[in-house]
Amino acid sequence: MALAGPSHLLSSSSSCLRRLNPLLFSAHRRPAWTPSRAARRFCAAVASERDVFTSPEVAKSFDFTGEERIYKWWESQGFFKPNFDRGGDPFVVPMPPANVTGSLHMGHAMFVTLEDIMIRYFRMKGRPALWIPGTDHAGIATQLVVEKMLAAKGVKRTDLTREEFTERVWEWKEKYGSTITNQIKRLGASCDWNRECFTLDDQLSRAVVEAFVRLHEKGLIYQGSYLVNWSPNLQTAVSDLEVEYSEESGYLYFMKYRVAGGSRDDFMTIATTRPETLFGDVAIAVNPEDERYAKYVGRLAIVPLTFGRHVPIIADQYVDPEFGTGVLKISPGHDQNDYHIARKLGLPVLNVMNKDGTLNDVAGLYSGMDRFEAREKLWSDLVETNLAVKKEPYTLRVPRSQRGGEVIEPLISKQWFVTMEPLAERALQAVEKGQLIILPERFEKIYNNWLTNIKDWCISRQLWWGHRIPVWYIVGKKCEEDYIVARNEEEALAKAQEKYGKSVEIYQDPDVLDTWFSSALWPFSTLGWPDTSKEDFKHFYPATVLETGHDILFFWVARMVMMGIEFTGSIPFSYVYLHGLIRDSEGRKMSKSLGNVIDPLDTMKEYGTDALRFTLCMGTAGQDINLSTERLTSNKAFTNKLWNAGKFLLQNLPDRSDGTAWDLLLANKFDTEASLQQLLLPECWVVTGLHELIDKVSISYDKFYFGDAAREIYDFFWGHFADWYIESSKTRLYHSGDNSDSTMTQSVLLYVFENILKLLHPFMPFVTEELWQALPYRKHALIVAPWPSTDLPKNLSSIKRFQNLQSLIKGIRNVRAEYSVEPAKRISASVVASADVLEYISREKQVLALLSKLDAQNVHFTESLPSDANQSVHIVADEGLEAYLPLADMVDVSEEVKRLSKRLSKMQTEYDALLARLSSPSFVEKAPADIVRGVREKASEAEEKISLTKTRLSFLQSTVSA
Repeated sequence: MALAGPSHLLSSSSSCLRRLNPLLFSAHRRPAWTPSRAARRFCAAVASERDVFTSPEVAKSFDFTGEERIYKWWESQGFFKPNFDRGGDPFVVPMPPANVTGSLHMGHAMFVTLEDIMIRYFRMKGRPALWIPGTDHAGIATQLVVEKMLAAKGVKRTDLTREEFTERVWEWKEKYGSTITNQIKRLGASCDWNRECFTLDDQLSRAVVEAFVRLHEKGLIYQGSYLVNWSPNLQTAVSDLEVEYSEESGYLYFMKYRVAGGSRDDFMTIATTRPETLFGDVAIAVNPEDERYAKYVGRLAIVPLTFGRHVPIIADQYVDPEFGTGVLKISPGHDQNDYHIARKLGLPVLNVMNKDGTLNDVAGLYSGMDRFEAREKLWSDLVETNLAVKKEPYTLRVPRSQRGGEVIEPLISKQWFVTMEPLAERALQAVEKGQLIILPERFEKIYNNWLTNIKDWCISRQLWWGHRIPVWYIVGKKCEEDYIVARNEEEALAKAQEKYGKSVEIYQDPDVLDTWFSSALWPFSTLGWPDTSKEDFKHFYPATVLETGHDILFFWVARMVMMGIEFTGSIPFSYVYLHGLIRDSEGRKMSKSLGNVIDPLDTMKEYGTDALRFTLCMGTAGQDINLSTERLTSNKAFTNKLWNAGKFLLQNLPDRSDGTAWDLLLANKFDTEASLQQLLLPECWVVTGLHELIDKVSISYDKFYFGDAAREIYDFFWGHFADWYIESSKTRLYHSGDNSDSTMTQSVLLYVFENILKLLHPFMPFVTEELWQALPYRKHALIVAPWPSTDLPKNLSSIKRFQNLQSLIKGIRNVRAEYSVEPAKRISASVVASADVLEYISREKQVLALLSKLDAQNVHFTESLPSDANQSVHIVADEGLEAYLPLADMVDVSEEVKRLSKRLSKMQTEYDALLARLSSPSFVEKAPADIVRGVREKASEAEEKISLTKTRLSFLQSTVSA
């Protein structure tokens, strides 16, 4: 199912879309369907019989508490399963597996919203849509949770056997592991829950073992002692992703290293933040161009407090002569950079730390002391022996465990590693050749940079919860020399007996695999791999889109690409869509310490799930989003606006029992040029606008421009349909004596509204389904309704004509506001234009009168100026379209002159006071610049208002004279 090319390089032509966009299913015309009345009654009753939905006819507003009821109905109907009835290539999204320990946060809400938008859209497009849900066993996090639970009962993990402890973890998982799943459902996630996976399921565990075995057989997995991130409290290595750096106050310690064989003045001062690691020093390094220390290069230095241990003084370009004193102590057993220098230069590695964070025997008298305790003691001894120079306050970048919070210790440890370079090469080629498209494109550079400079991956963890490493050792043999890699213990024993005889005894490696190892197999292990004959694997692999946060592009996405290519021969997905972080309204990262965390569950309860989803999707791909209550409130109001529009429709459509009326209503189609030509201007305008909207929104969906699609729908519904067309339609519905016009208006209202619901459904599934089900004679549930056809006919002239009508109405409204005309007062007007403009404007006399609050009996259309033009307010709506509103109809001119004169006098006084302040040198020179600027701006605004008021007053006085 490899995709042909990037969907974000498409033209607006539908033929181009179908040719170029691999995500676009062939266009389906909605079949003409006129059901029998019995069938209609059945369709309308399908949902209502289940008491699932509430109609705007009986409910004042959309009830958020009904969302879970709607969700359960969707699930019970099997709508979340992929459906092959309409053909097309499957659209597959593997859900990032949430930690089984997790509780819903805004990051979850973001990825669930975006992925559900994709799935719902392509489901409606007719493609078999599969969204694979699941959870991750989260090795460290879950073990920590259970250890804390046991500790509360006075039980330590080490008090139990491994089997007893893992049994406790499984018990915890069965009791609490479904919390995050239920919360994801609350967001409306339309996943196929029958295919839900857990990374420790039997099938996925089998895939993990198979992957390990195959990589080892190819020589890509090896065991060795290397520097890793070590968590002393958790007693395990942790990945780079599980290390968080924080800026903390500390000290920079300056101490003397004497030069062997030199005088008392021959010493080198070294600055370090971790003096306790000096016992692991194997060299002293300076920059080869640093003349201060050139005379010492090649000699030996004496490491303080080590009873005279000597280390070489070397020169290396890595040393920054500007940092500290320009002298670097090389402690490769406890610093990543030092480790790489030591490997490059062939220096030995000394480890001075035990795995619990205490110093070992290499530290001599300090052996057994905690690392931080030893730091204080050692500095005290350096001071006492005159080897301490000074201690300065310094801001440290401290690595802490994401899970436990303790300071991470770089430590030499024997671990299992994957050789990454050969795997990375093919993953780089996938992007280079366009087989894998990363959106936004700017992240390609980051992806390429990481893979180009990739390091081998430490995949072993010293835990009890997780996938046990499938390696067995021979009792009585050294682990490094004799071990067996096998798919299970029986296979391992058979291999051992073949090599060492029937009496051989074996035992399994106690470590487990990094959680990210199983996650790297997620797109294909969830579909049955390594059994590639499974139907799911054949139908749904490779996936279409992988959507996730940009912060795990390396740790998860890149590894899935590498493993997918290695084990299946193809990329695991064709698109990677990366979203940004959710921040608070001030752009700050959400954290408990700042007290700015917004709980999605509380948010959904207060604003509704649809409002939250719509708010989250309004951003741009890859950009962080500032989430505010103002945005949520606005989108909650949008939900209410939709509901009220539905209420208006249902109040003005025929009764569902009137089959004859509904036959006429449903018979009207708007899919031909002729059908548009027969429409009156507002109807033609709104249908044309809808057809344009369908095209634009469909392209935005296909390009994954979800924010653009959301804004386009929002603007059309609120700014076109609700504010203008619904208001215009009232003239046909309430004041027209022509039943055919009324029926056509009802048809247009229904047609536009049902298509808006379709376009909006992926974003706001609950309220749209509720409204859809309230409309009579629905053939499908909205979740599986066919997507609107594109390239439908458009009457572009109707857009310009209705815009002219809008401009005229807006102009009249503005004048009414300027002259404070009472809202209920109807005024007269003369519309002046050319004959062709008057022809279509005059047809909409009732619309013009209703929306401008004109007296319809006194609205005149003419090609020449009215006789009272000099006593009227003149409006230029557009070139060739003007209006004159008699002043006497709007205000008592004499009273208005008095009011404006009084207002002008007050404005002039205020303006003079501002000028006086600005003419005062003491104010201009001594006041803060922003205060002076503010006064100048107020003076400028006042001058403009005075000018406008004088103009209006002059006009009114002239009409009095006339």
